[in-house]
Amino acid sequence: MIAIDTSVLVDLLADGPQADAAEACLRQCLGAGPVVVCEVVLAEVCSALRDGSEALSVIEDMSIRFNPIEAKSALRAGEMQRRYRQRGGTRSRAVPDFLIGAHALLQCSGLITADQDFYRQYFKGLKLFVPTR
Repeated sequence: MIAIDTSVLVDLLADGPQADAAEACLRQCLGAGPVVVCEVVLAEVCSALRDGSEALSVIEDMSIRFNPIEAKSALRAGEMQRRYRQRGGTRSRAVPDFLIGAHALLQCSGLITADQDFYRQYFKGLKLFVPTR
């Protein structure tokens, strides 16, 4: 099971500049097994669409499943954000980014993301799938 980050889904749904690369990466990952979103990604995608009520059906139409965040992942996210702020991190990285990373690390086998620098730095050992042209 591989998680997918909000930015990749929004790029796909909005036909953004990386949409073709995102689609190819998603197809490759779907060929290896299920691709999932957690509630954070679902909420962020919902806020990015004109009609948020369609978010879940759009995601399901892409063969992406919903997988909720477990308590262990939420706790890890909090620990990671605390470390980030102790190291001088700013508010530019909020709890949702850490929840997405912890969910992918502890509950999935990887993460499809365009934000590889952040996830490599804070989630050592997390396998990343980065859409590239």
